[in-house]
Amino acid sequence: MKKPDMRPDITNPIALTQALIQCPSVTPVEGGALQLLENVLRPAGFDCHRLMMTEPGTPDVDNLYARLGTQGPHLCFAGHTDVVPPGDEALWTQPPFSGAIVDDMVYGRGAVDMKGAVACFVAAIGRVQKRHRQINGSISLLITGDEEGPSINGTMKVLDWMTARGEKLDAAIVGEPSNPSRLGQEIKIGRRGSLSAEIVVHGKQGHVAYPDLAENPVPKLVRMLDRLGSAPLDQGTPDFQPSNLEITVLSGRNTASNVIPAEARAKFNIRYNTLWTRPKLEAWVRARCEAVAADMDARFEVTFSGTGDVFLTRPGPLVGTMRQAVEAVVGRTPALTTNGGTSDARFIQAHCPVIEFGLTNALAHHIDERVAIADLEALTRVYEVFIEGYFGLTASAG
Repeated sequence: MKKPDMRPDITNPIALTQALIQCPSVTPVEGGALQLLENVLRPAGFDCHRLMMTEPGTPDVDNLYARLGTQGPHLCFAGHTDVVPPGDEALWTQPPFSGAIVDDMVYGRGAVDMKGAVACFVAAIGRVQKRHRQINGSISLLITGDEEGPSINGTMKVLDWMTARGEKLDAAIVGEPSNPSRLGQEIKIGRRGSLSAEIVVHGKQGHVAYPDLAENPVPKLVRMLDRLGSAPLDQGTPDFQPSNLEITVLSGRNTASNVIPAEARAKFNIRYNTLWTRPKLEAWVRARCEAVAADMDARFEVTFSGTGDVFLTRPGPLVGTMRQAVEAVVGRTPALTTNGGTSDARFIQAHCPVIEFGLTNALAHHIDERVAIADLEALTRVYEVFIEGYFGLTASAG
């Protein structure tokens, strides 16, 4: 595997993307990616902090917070350099950590999710610095190594660290690949919340031929799941698609077909819109399970997990400035959407308005993940125009 250039040209998004891809930073391994960014940002005047976050029962994670300037307004770019595993490397036409260029495409794990966008924003900063003597405010980068993993020792904890230092954010961009197939199609202005749950129904183990001497938890669990999933949660809102509950695991500690199990378990996830809050949704789940338990004399418990609530950034200066930048560079008016999964924007939204705009997501996590050089150049220009517009500098779209 080729060793990355640990100090590529700050204004060159292609070289930066290649160098970052060549850092094998599979969650939670830093792989040299954060060190590379620090090597580039520190000479550009950024005050850099490497933050190792820990939590019992989870892997330690290295993060980077870098800030240029001390005054407001404070614009933050948030992203991650950790990537998912490449899978079977024999299936790749180019090595997954090579950053190889073939037919004007940069190949490698993380090319679109999201080392490419990180490289583009850094390059945009470098280009803006060359054109303007100073920025009347602050720009920071919050780069985690824990977005593709548990998301416990990453952005959430860095934000807590920033708050303890008195750092205040005024606006943020998350560089997740936000466009379905072409750059400039969508700006994410919100995301549905995500709530996971596990139900355990207790019974009494016994022989299937003597059910009166046992207590079968499976029918009780199935009835609970039917009660939870049989009716729509809502019909959606003008900004969000309908909330949905999906059963993901159904299991019992039993491998024999002639044994009634002692317990049955199920896991499910709910993606919910602004018609719900997490406490309201948890109460809704408990009420339906308790109704079945009363009817069937069931003994059960339900536990909840998940981080981040539903959020929506209403159109305003942040959204408008990004929309204008996209239109100026790409010639396309992006839709304002809230679809898709979740991202670290769910943590940032509690601190400041946040949007997501990055590359296309069609090849994220795929074999032969790759990004067009033309898209890297275009996204860099979008970020340049956005930065200049946000800080009231002379525009440079042309």
